[in-house]
Formats: sequence, structure tokens, C-alpha cells
Amino acid sequence: MANLGISNDMRIENNRSKVVALACKMVGGGSDGSLDLCARVCLTDEYENIIFQTYVKPLLPVTNYRYETTGIRSEFLRDAMPVRQVSRKIQDFLCNGEPIWKIRSKGGRARILVVHGMDHDLKCLDLEYPPIIIRDTAEYPPLMKTSKLGNSLKYLTKAYLGYDIQNGIQDPYEDCVATMRLYMRMRSQNHEVEDYPLATDPQNRNNFAQWRQGELERMSPEEMLEISRSDYYCWCLDSRG
Repeated sequence: MANLGISNDMRIENNRSKVVALACKMVGGGSDGSLDLCARVCLTDEYENIIFQTYVKPLLPVTNYRYETTGIRSEFLRDAMPVRQVSRKIQDFLCNGEPIWKIRSKGGRARILVVHGMDHDLKCLDLEYPPIIIRDTAEYPPLMKTSKLGNSLKYLTKAYLGYDIQNGIQDPYEDCVATMRLYMRMRSQNHEVEDYPLATDPQNRNNFAQWRQGELERMSPEEMLEISRSDYYCWCLDSRG
């Protein structure tokens, strides 16, 4: 692993980060190589420091390494850390060593987890984490467009942060940085805290449900931010917690 520039030691010494970003890179499994299998993972803090990164050995055989985008070869995974061990290490870090049931029931001292595509990455890692402390840049209404292309991390990074990612071989660290920067920008929105926020129904989050899809499609990122407001789901409340 050291020869590949990868460290699979969890860097937790004096790490008091309350927010961490996670990104994975997938190889293909199944007869046609279309089944996503996590083969590399990275975890960073809000200061863009790497906490943990490693190649991951999937449970199923790899039939397509997708080298053109992943840069992963078979020898990289031969002695890689098994996916279940990776999941345990990440979950222990996120929960500060507390059991997941305690985090669910009492909140505990768990960290906020920032991802792009929660259902995809966490499912491939077989990682369990309470949705209430996950911030998904693929599902946050002020960042969402109606097309799949418009909601990709590549698109959001270009539109909101002004630079390109995921060109050629992709690095999960780069994805972590972009995801965290998007989160930090959304969290920094200066919304007035309302005594009676919008309804807690997810369909009404940030008041976007009242806008027709065509109107959202034509809006620039800045215009979409202007119509957002504080509610129970707004990430700006994280900075006040």
C-alpha cells in the first residue's frame, strides 16, 4: 500500500473534526461489469486533510476495473483491506467509538457526514449511519436541478465553485474536497432563523416545491440560493449547533 501512495491508517490523533466528507470509487462486478463495487475510499475533514484512505477489497469478484476513470488495477486490490473492515473503521470514527444504536436514539457525539449520493456510496460500503446527520449534496434542494447531469458532482463543482473535476482518472480525495466545499458554502448562507419555519414535510424543504420545474431549470445557481430560506433541513443551521 505504501508503494501505491495509500495509507490505510486512520488518522484520528487529535482530530476533533465535527464534519467529514466521504467519497468512493467503484469498479464493476457481475457478468457485464455493471454492478458497482467500492474499490477505493477517502475520508477528509473540513480543512481538506485526509483522515483515511485505502483501496478496498470487494466481497464479489471484479469483472471490470474501469481503469480509464479509476486508475485501479487488479494488483492494487490483491492485499487491500476487506470492505467490511473498512466500513467498521469508518463507522467507529464517525460515531466516536459509540454504538450506532446510541447515536440513533440520543444523538451522541457523532460527526456530520458529507457525501454526494448517500444511497450509492453507503450501500456499496455497507455502511450504516443515521440520515439526520448526513448532508448529501446530491439531494439538497438549493443545489438540485431537474436533470441528472445538473445534479452531478462534476456539474455542481463547476457551477458553484468554478472549477472542473473528474477529468481522466478520478481521485476520491478530489471528490471529498469538492463535496466539502459545496457543503461549507451552503452552510455559510446567512439565513434569518425563523420562529415558525416551513412545514417539516420533505416536499416543502426550502420552499422549492412551489416553483415549477421549468423555472428552476432556467435559474442560475445564485438565483436558486436567493430563494432558499431557513427551515428544519437548512444546512446553515449546522453552523449554529
